[in-house]
This record gives sequence, C-alpha cells and structure tokens, in this order.
Amino acid sequence: MILKRYPNNPILKPTRNKWENNEVFNPGIVFFKGKVNMLYRATSKDDKNYISKLGYAVSEDGFHFKRNKEPILKLRKPYEKWGMEDPRITRIDGICYITYVVLKNPANSGYATPQTAVMATRDFKKFKRLGKITSPGADDKDVVLFPEKIKNRYLFLHRPNLWTGEKYETSFPSIWISHTHKFKKLWHPELLMKPKFAWEELKIGSGPPPIKTKKGWLLIYHGVSNRLNYRVTAALLNLNDPRKVIARLDEPILKPEKDYEIRGEQGIVFPTGAILRDGKLIIYYGAADKYICAAYCNLEELLDCFKKR
Repeated sequence: MILKRYPNNPILKPTRNKWENNEVFNPGIVFFKGKVNMLYRATSKDDKNYISKLGYAVSEDGFHFKRNKEPILKLRKPYEKWGMEDPRITRIDGICYITYVVLKNPANSGYATPQTAVMATRDFKKFKRLGKITSPGADDKDVVLFPEKIKNRYLFLHRPNLWTGEKYETSFPSIWISHTHKFKKLWHPELLMKPKFAWEELKIGSGPPPIKTKKGWLLIYHGVSNRLNYRVTAALLNLNDPRKVIARLDEPILKPEKDYEIRGEQGIVFPTGAILRDGKLIIYYGAADKYICAAYCNLEELLDCFKKR
C-alpha cells in the first residue's frame, strides 16, 4: 500500500467532554491562514438519538491538534435538528466552503434520509448557512466541491445512494458530478464513476475535495465491499473537463488493518480530508467510526502508480 500511517495514530480520540465522549471521526481539513484547520463529527454516549455535532481543532504541523472544548456550531437551522455529519472543506478565493450531512426526523420517516447542506466561513468563527443543496429523495452524501471554478461554475462530486437501476445506468451507488451557480441546487448530474473492482463492489464515494496536480485532478475516494469493509483508493480526472476519468487505481492505497480501524467484523478507513505540504500528501480519515487518523505519502509516488496501470 502507498499510504503510510502516522506512527502516533489516532491523532484525535473521544474526550471526557460530554458532547464528544463517544466518537470523534470523519474530519474536514483545510490549510488556511497558515494553519491546518479541522472540523470533525462527534457524538455523545448519553444521546439516545445519536445526534452528531461538529467540533473544531487547529494544528501547526498537521498532526498535533488543539481542539475547542465546545462544539463550534449550534444546531440552529430546522434541517440541522437531527445532527451535522461528515464535513468536507474547500477553500476558494479566501472563503472556506463546508459541505455537511443533515438528516430528516427518523421517527417520521422510519429512516433518517440524508441530504447535504453548505455553509461558508472566512475565519472559522462566523459561519453563513447557504442551505441544502441536494435533492430530498436521493439520499445524497459524500458531497465535495472542487477548489476552483471550472468554466465559471462550481463543480461538485456527490453520491446519491438511491440513484441506482436501469434509469441511472448503475446497479450500485456511484460517484456523480454536477454544477451549481449560487449553491441552491446541483444541476445537470452526470454519472462519473461506478464500482468496478471486487473490493468496492457495494458502493463508492468521494473522500476529500479533489486536489489539482500536473497530471489531473487527484480524487481520493472510498470503496465498500459486500462485507461492509471500507478501503481507500484514488482516481485521476481531466483538468479541463473533470467529467472525463483519466485513470483509476485497481488496488486500495489504504485498507483497515490496525485495531483502531476495526470494530467487530467491520473495518473502516473513511477519508474525508487532505492537505499537500512540501510534496507530501497527508490524508485524514475516520477509523472504525471512532477515531481520527492520518496517513501520508509522497505525491509524485502516488501519481506514478497510475503509469503502472
């Protein structure tokens, strides 16, 4: 495997703080104003409704984080009542855009159907909610924003879990690409990638926002097997037209092997954040839906893997 785990994983664990004493996982990451900023999902042992809140942590080196004692945001909007989950962060022109999952009341629907919402910040102190962006009936998660406009449009990757079958030309949940102008709705969705290999046969979904390289947009994504084991791999998208897939790796670059990545019989390494520093790609991931971990590699070494395929 290409990725090497940070030796002192996990980098964040649950604390005694009531709101994050059960799980901390699935962090959004951005290098912003000289620091590594993290928003992460946290749950409480005392919450019977399993409502997630977002914590904030900051780091100088990307591995040692200082976190706030309280959630960074209150569940203020009606659509946030049942939690804020799995943030991803993209910086464009001095603004950090955050996509995050919100849920419907499971008592009314029998299932907490997810949608994805967007908010923006310039300082990680004040946040502007831009509203929900995905269709209410699609069960749409893993929504990430490209870090620059392409053809004057904001481009998103997303994974509508219920878009399967003959109508959608895929038998399993897949990665789609859409655009928006004012963050009100995702327009003109197109199927980008669907599960291809045995270890990702159940579903695939985007990880961190795509990373611009000289070879193309580097997409780190997760694949899920029929045994519900999550693995991490990568693909390259065309720089000028990301609707075109240049190549994708046929093997994982990280799979659950450590005790902190395995819960019961299920192994989970779920990538949600990444930064590039001095040629090193650092990927942040949720481990076993319990901890936050980091793994890294030389960017050029990872890009060279596509030549061998």
